Amino acid sequence: MLLIECSKVKKYFGDKLIVDIDNFKVYEKDRIGIVGVNGVGKTTLINILSRRLRPDEGRVKLYGKAGVISQTEPPDNKSISSEMAKFGIKLSWDENMSGGEKTRFKVAEALGNDNVLIFADEPTSNVDMEGIELIEEKFSEYKGALLIISHDRRFLDNLCTQIIELENSKIKMYRGNYSDYRKQKLQEKERAQFEYEEYIKEKKRLESVIHKTTQKVKGMRKTPKRMGNSEARLHKMGPQRAQANLEKTVKNVEKRIVHLEVKEKPSEYPGIKLDVMNSKRLHSKIIIEGEKINKVFGNKIIFKNTSFKIYNGAKVALLGPNGCGKSTLIKMIMDNEGGIKTAHGAKIGYFSQEMDILQKDLSIIGNVMERSIYPENFARLLLARLLFKGEAIYKKIDVLSGGERVKVSFAKILLEDINLLILDEPTNYLDINALEVLEETLREYDRTLLLVSHDREFIAAVAKQIMTIENYQIKLFTGTYGEYLSSKNKDLDGQAEEIQQQIIILKNRLSEVIGRLSLPSKQDDILALDEEYYKVLGELENLKKRQRDLD
Repeated sequence: MLLIECSKVKKYFGDKLIVDIDNFKVYEKDRIGIVGVNGVGKTTLINILSRRLRPDEGRVKLYGKAGVISQTEPPDNKSISSEMAKFGIKLSWDENMSGGEKTRFKVAEALGNDNVLIFADEPTSNVDMEGIELIEEKFSEYKGALLIISHDRRFLDNLCTQIIELENSKIKMYRGNYSDYRKQKLQEKERAQFEYEEYIKEKKRLESVIHKTTQKVKGMRKTPKRMGNSEARLHKMGPQRAQANLEKTVKNVEKRIVHLEVKEKPSEYPGIKLDVMNSKRLHSKIIIEGEKINKVFGNKIIFKNTSFKIYNGAKVALLGPNGCGKSTLIKMIMDNEGGIKTAHGAKIGYFSQEMDILQKDLSIIGNVMERSIYPENFARLLLARLLFKGEAIYKKIDVLSGGERVKVSFAKILLEDINLLILDEPTNYLDINALEVLEETLREYDRTLLLVSHDREFIAAVAKQIMTIENYQIKLFTGTYGEYLSSKNKDLDGQAEEIQQQIIILKNRLSEVIGRLSLPSKQDDILALDEEYYKVLGELENLKKRQRDLD
């Protein structure tokens, strides 16, 4: 069933064309991811498709009821059904909810309103991993169509069957999920590189033909001085004809060069390696250490007599659900609070979501170079990789979008004189291109790194150790995110097997109790058996619930 139909759609902001769509359709089973750099117009696109924003030209038809999960706007309905309480949120909208709770509420509201189509603009924003996995599960079960803007690549991989790339106001469709899209983009780049090389090769060959032919014309024999007029005329006629033919050849070849289909050289950006300059390397074995940490807010316990150590050169991802104490721990480290110590000589580069390191009255390049220990040409290279090119580096911070400010903050921190990098939710508001640049840079970073993130792909690409907060304790797993998940799954498999054995034992006991209640002997205490029946039944239900949770 057709749900969206649009043709000849154009949308301008001022004199800049943002969206230019010739023809586009969405059907009931479509699962479409929308990608593109910050500021390209992704949100504008779904606002047009959802008819929340009128195009300047063309038409958009929307058939059926659609829900919109917006980054900035509250939900259409301020209450949800009790069925959606599984999202772990209040049933009524509350402006005082956390960012993650607000996102979960919007998702629950959209899923619970009989919509045939859902537009989701960054539906995992501010949501912890548990919440992201729950949203993935519910979107997978959803029967309608999905159009999703997201920078979470694993989320797009798990849900989408098509990817739309928005670039230079145009959309281009790719079949498959995000990983398939990346493969197709790589193939396109390889093809473009091949065509460019073939174009250059053919152009050089034709230019060589012109050069050799021109040299032949110049080297043609002139008429000998002692030759008579009549003889000279006869002698001249041959070379003149040959010269004319050669000159004609040159003109023809020049025309062929003019008519060659020009192939542009694909953009290539050199890799970025932060060869740490002038910054004193830390020689301590342990860079951050916490000993018997306790932290309480009112009646809420955050940490209870827990300890941890982060070693020199480690790349650690700190994981845990919202509210477990991740940001609290980062703040305690920054303040050397409550038994936490950092190595002598540690110079911390700290990224917080407030981005308060930026000077609003300075330009992008001015901010980045303010405390940089790297030369300006390297800073420009890093900014170019983050898509601040040419005159764009002279923009003031005030005019930048949230995602652009995040990118400038990173560039500024990475170029400072630091030897310990701490990142608190660095991936929020970043486009996928910037995420991949950041990943590449952090993989090459050879000092100690501690990061908090809910982006599974980012963690898998960067972290070599996983730190978790569970039951007021800080635990450290040495290994990648994939290895951590495998270890966790093995533990869950062991728990599942143990629960299954307990269920079998309780079922057998329940059958025995029921049998004795049905045909009691003189020795049986009916009241005691009846009490045991309900006790065993309750324990069995609890085990089955734990079993469902593990599944």
